[in-house]
Amino acid sequence: MAAPRGWLGTVEAEGISGRQGSSGVEVVFPSDPATPAPLCPHGPTLLFVKVNQGKEETRRFYACSACRDRKDCNFFQWEDEKLSGARLAAREAHNQKCQPPLSRTQCVERYVKFIELSLSQRKFCQGCQQLLLPDDWEKHQEHRVVGDISITQLKRPSQLLYPLENKKTNAQYLFTDRSCQFLVDLLSTLGFTRVLCVGTPRLHELIRLKASGEKKSNIKSLLLDIDFRYSQFYMEDSFCHYNMFNHHFFDGKAALEVCRTFLQEDKGEGVIMVTDPPFGGLVEPLAVTFKKLIAMWKEGQSQDNSQKELPIFWIFPYFFEFRIRQFFPSFCMLDYQVDYDNHALYKHGKTGRKQSPVRIFTNIPPNKIILPSEEGYRFCPLCQRYVSLENQHCEHCNSCTSKDGRKWNHCFLCKKCVKPSWIHCSICSHCALPDHSCGAPKDGCFICGELDHKRSTCPKIATSKKVNKAVRKQKQRKSNKMKMGTTKGQSMNHTSVTRKKSRRERAHQYLCS
Repeated sequence: MAAPRGWLGTVEAEGISGRQGSSGVEVVFPSDPATPAPLCPHGPTLLFVKVNQGKEETRRFYACSACRDRKDCNFFQWEDEKLSGARLAAREAHNQKCQPPLSRTQCVERYVKFIELSLSQRKFCQGCQQLLLPDDWEKHQEHRVVGDISITQLKRPSQLLYPLENKKTNAQYLFTDRSCQFLVDLLSTLGFTRVLCVGTPRLHELIRLKASGEKKSNIKSLLLDIDFRYSQFYMEDSFCHYNMFNHHFFDGKAALEVCRTFLQEDKGEGVIMVTDPPFGGLVEPLAVTFKKLIAMWKEGQSQDNSQKELPIFWIFPYFFEFRIRQFFPSFCMLDYQVDYDNHALYKHGKTGRKQSPVRIFTNIPPNKIILPSEEGYRFCPLCQRYVSLENQHCEHCNSCTSKDGRKWNHCFLCKKCVKPSWIHCSICSHCALPDHSCGAPKDGCFICGELDHKRSTCPKIATSKKVNKAVRKQKQRKSNKMKMGTTKGQSMNHTSVTRKKSRRERAHQYLCS
């Protein structure tokens, strides 16, 4: 059965539109899944449920983990739906059809041949986004082809490839050189020798460029990314085609072992994970995936280091801080503003509300991370961390409270600092925008309404499920009765019509005789 078009596309980034108070979609992670999730072109699907505040839970369904819009991946299956052998075979054929045209091995073989060509023979098709060997030229002669591809260009594939800017699926917004250079310098200062780049292709490029430059760096990197086009620019030990929303390696166990070996090298010492997920993605699936990568890293740790954590830089908008810290309580948010080359808003140097909201979340102590003073960052001796210029220390909160780069104001009624554009509302008893709707539903649990947890972790969820089950059964009984009544009525109507028709025919015969 088909789902409504855009079933997930209209849902807010966290799967809840609580401010409108209507409905939302949540991910369900069964504690002991009896059967594996069905597969779509992007790997194992995720189990979702649509929930309404104060209403019963609806049927659960499987959908694509990576695509929030059905235009990008239209996979949909009810959790309890039974598929025929023919439909399963058709799905398998469709999944195979959607895979990249070349295998990982073929991409590597073509890359080796390509770099051996002379400069005049190295060509790149912009339309197909593909490096061309001489045997391919005839097929692409009507396409937009760029020639004389240098080795330097091959080392910067993100500048050759068109960014995939669908924010619901790929959101391939690329770091500016400023942000990228800051990250590389910071990683080097902190003493890391290996960087697992999850969805950060431009950082991966710069690390490799530094390693092969005149002032050789000792940092190595491995890129995990859902964009298969990068397969044609890297050897197997430098790139894995990967979906970070379901921890799926498209090239199977071989790619998984590449990642495992990279994480566990030198008994796991000197490695950090840097990730920049699409901002439209749900936090919970990402957290589950990152914990699997952490578990992979811990497999190579000795018993003495069992309490150590894999260092992580998670780059995400500041307004996800609460959700991220739900899954990683040891994380803190840095004030550094990350900006992007191909994003209209997330740019450095803007002021007020136009500043980039993207920050770095990390489990590394913030006093070890030095932010550039030439960009206005300064060290707060009370907070023991670097903060932005406008982020003033509040003596009442005893911390530098600003999240968005502006100076926040302390509200004595709320007993906390709030954004400068907010005012205290006596009706709502908290601060909000001046034109907010008083009495509007708050974000919170869809079962009990509390703000400190979600529906999936609500202590009243068992009671709610029993009530919902009873309501569903009652509705089903009513529906069955209505169907029976309709069928019976239709049958009686059909008999009545047949009798009338028969009488008319007999009367007609009598009049004509």
